[in-house]
Parts: sequence; C-alpha cells; structure tokens
Amino acid sequence: MYKNNYDVGKLDILLLRLLGSPQSGWINIGATKITRADFLYKLTTAKAALQNVTLIPGETTYIFLNQLAEEFKLDREALQQEYVKQSPLPEGALVPDTYKIPIGITEKELIQILLDISSKQMQALSMKFFGTYNQQKWFQYVAVASVIQKESANVDEMPLVSSVIYNRLSVGMKLQMDGTLNYGKFSHIKITPKRIKEDLSIYNTYIHEGVPMYPVCNVSFDAIQASAFPAKTKYLYFMKSKNGNHDFSCNYSTHLSYIKHATK
Repeated sequence: MYKNNYDVGKLDILLLRLLGSPQSGWINIGATKITRADFLYKLTTAKAALQNVTLIPGETTYIFLNQLAEEFKLDREALQQEYVKQSPLPEGALVPDTYKIPIGITEKELIQILLDISSKQMQALSMKFFGTYNQQKWFQYVAVASVIQKESANVDEMPLVSSVIYNRLSVGMKLQMDGTLNYGKFSHIKITPKRIKEDLSIYNTYIHEGVPMYPVCNVSFDAIQASAFPAKTKYLYFMKSKNGNHDFSCNYSTHLSYIKHATK
C-alpha cells in the first residue's frame, strides 16, 4: 500500500501485526467509508464476496464469454480481447466447472483466473494419465475430445464415439459429424444441409479431412479420457435412435437400416 502512495506508516504496520495477517486475494470491505482502524481490521478478517459461474461441458467459449459479461456486468469485447491475448488457443482452453469468482473483478483478472485454474487441472490430469504434460499433445487430445463431447449422448458412449473417430481416420474417411459445426456462436444451432454446404470454416468435417485444428468447445475430463483411451471396436458409423442414444455399426448397410428405423 505504501508503494501505491496510500497514507500508511509504521503505526499501521504495528496494528496489523497485532490484529493478524492480511487476507490474500480479494476481500469484501463492505463499506465505502470506514475508519482506519476498521479498515486494518477488515484486511485481516474480511472474506471475498464471491459469485458462482458454471461452464457446462460442451459449451463454447463464445457463449461462455456472453454469460460472463452478463452475470458480472463486464465488457464483452474486453473479455474476448483478454481471452485471445492470454489463451494458448482460440477454443478449448477452459475446463468445464463451477468457478467461484470475486465480485468486482476486471476482465483481465477474470480470464487470468479461469485460464490459470484450467491449466493446473489439465496438467494434473495429464500427469495422472500419462505421467507427463506436453501442451501441444494435450490439446490434440482435447480437439478429439471436443468432437466426442458434441456427438455423444452420454458419458458411457464417449469411448465408442472416440473409436468411430479413430477408425474413420485410420481408413481415410472424413469424419462428417454435425457436432463439429456447433462451434463458437453456432453452439446451439441445428445443423442443416444448407449450413453443411456453405460453412467453409476449419470445423466443417464434411469438406475437410481429419479432426479440426482447434477444439470445437470446452470439454469434460470424461471426453478427454475417451479421446486418450478409445474403446476397441470396428465401428465406423453411429445413428441417434428414438430413445436418444446412438446405434453403432461397422458397415454402411446396417447404418442405413438404423437411419430408416430412427426416421419412421
């Protein structure tokens, strides 16, 4: 505080030592005008005023930044600029979770906190899975996991969807999966034949081979685990059934029968 030109002296230091240690991080003073003694006391006892915000698995950063701007009364464009500046890649750098965020935080600080927490969680999971952490390799798994996240009906299906992705890649098939087009602002938009034809982005797996260069969305650790450890199958196709789950098949004729049954 002295370095920032606040009016503090040796007596204040002595009082703080008597009262205890100042709280680290954000604290809630709870008033705009208080006495010096009350201020010093609150530095040692006050807690941060926190607000919860939840990033759900499969949601895009674009939509999440909209949510953050609205819930914390922040500037949407400033959040975007800070994310671009601080994030290692344009999508998939955040871990879906419920975050406790200090009220009154700035755009820069908010993005920094989210990315720091996410990075530490990702590194810890990578150490658990592989015994090491390589950022480039990790986000390759996240990119596959993002497709799994968008396409799977539930957690149990994730290793199966993962196997379809790797099986298609191994035989040179395009992924041709609608979920890859639910990127960014299109996160909740129904994919149509017109959209498939006109969308020329890197996320269109109907026209581009392989997995998109960047993740489609932010992914759960279940999806990353499925990406790293796919089920061992020969499946090349899956079709959403009437009960909401997927029917998996190894050949196109069986796949067509599932399509016919689901559309009756």
